[in-house]
Amino acid sequence: MSPLVEIAFEDDRWQELGLQALAGAAAAAVLADLRLAGDFEISILACDDARIAALNADFRGKPVPTNVLSWPAEALGNEQDGATPFAPDADDPMGAELGDIAIAWETCAREAALQGKSMPAHVSHLLVHGVLHLLGYDHIRDKDADLMETCERRILASLGIANPYEVA
Repeated sequence: MSPLVEIAFEDDRWQELGLQALAGAAAAAVLADLRLAGDFEISILACDDARIAALNADFRGKPVPTNVLSWPAEALGNEQDGATPFAPDADDPMGAELGDIAIAWETCAREAALQGKSMPAHVSHLLVHGVLHLLGYDHIRDKDADLMETCERRILASLGIANPYEVA
């Protein structure tokens, strides 16, 4: 089953890029890789640097733009460094809502150019990263970061996207 991805477009450049298709493919690939079935929902705010800087200030105390932010609907983390987070329950009406992601155009475009990546490939990576955060993955502790990056590489490979952590 494909997840329901609803996007609020505040910046038209995201529509021109085809964010709806990229987000649907990224979310579906994450869920397939983690063997999660069900009618999951994700909301995305497709915005610019000014908007994400305001969100970053409000929620993280950092008044600067960033590439992507995520807000899980439910705490699904783990207590042991490097352990797989607890899986959500799609049959639970609250468990079906994975959460919200915001993504900023200028920061993503700048990073893609600096890293020599296509914008669609970079955005797909950031969406996979964001969806994994919604599912309880993080990169605060070393083993958790290793687990998350391993998942990202495997999921992106399934989408035909090169390892984003490989230095060119």
